[in-house]
Amino acid sequence: MSLEIQQVLIQILWIFILAVYAFIVIYSTKKTYEWMMRKGINKKEAIYYNRKIIHIFAGGVIALLVPVVFISPWCPLFCGLGLTVFTFFSHKGGEKLYWFQTKKDLNDVNFCIMWGLSIFILWIFFDMQGINNPAWIAIIPATFMALGDGITGIVRNIAFKERSKHPIGNIYMAFLCIPFGYYLGGFGGIALAGVIAAIVASVVERYEIGLLDDNILITISSSIVLLVGSYVTPLF
Repeated sequence: MSLEIQQVLIQILWIFILAVYAFIVIYSTKKTYEWMMRKGINKKEAIYYNRKIIHIFAGGVIALLVPVVFISPWCPLFCGLGLTVFTFFSHKGGEKLYWFQTKKDLNDVNFCIMWGLSIFILWIFFDMQGINNPAWIAIIPATFMALGDGITGIVRNIAFKERSKHPIGNIYMAFLCIPFGYYLGGFGGIALAGVIAAIVASVVERYEIGLLDDNILITISSSIVLLVGSYVTPLF
């Protein structure tokens, strides 16, 4: 068996392993939902907690593993699109995953597609540009969306017992994202760009513009900062 075929098989195995892990996280939150119902937490609040748990432990953890286990940007794209299809049809099929999905709210679908697309596009761009460790730079917006927005939602839910856009959440998001932006950006020599991207992402999280929810705005805005930062490396 050639080395190329071995690498392909290993990549497929990792996709399978991470897919199983993601589904374990998703279906485990059904148990947290049932536990919260028994504790008297209202349904909307429980659903929102579960979304953020999935953000952190599925989207965030897997994003951090991407540069470790994958050698091609097509792999995280495939993972993201696969979960996009899964979450979309669970909405449209009438059998929605009620413990974290709500009617007419496709934010979880947007999360999956932006996760995969942002990593794919940035990885290819930074690789073509000759930036060191392009995969580590490429995961920055996805980590902001998964970990940063995840902690934001949990803090607000604890404070206000409902979905809110209170700025206290953005402060916690910035505290989490800035170190990640600095550390991950440092892999490609654009640490300060990573910090600025973290600040921008933490600010735009408060806003939703029409069909552009916070998942889309976080990834697009932080990606733009990183792209610009890569062109003015001496300044960063």
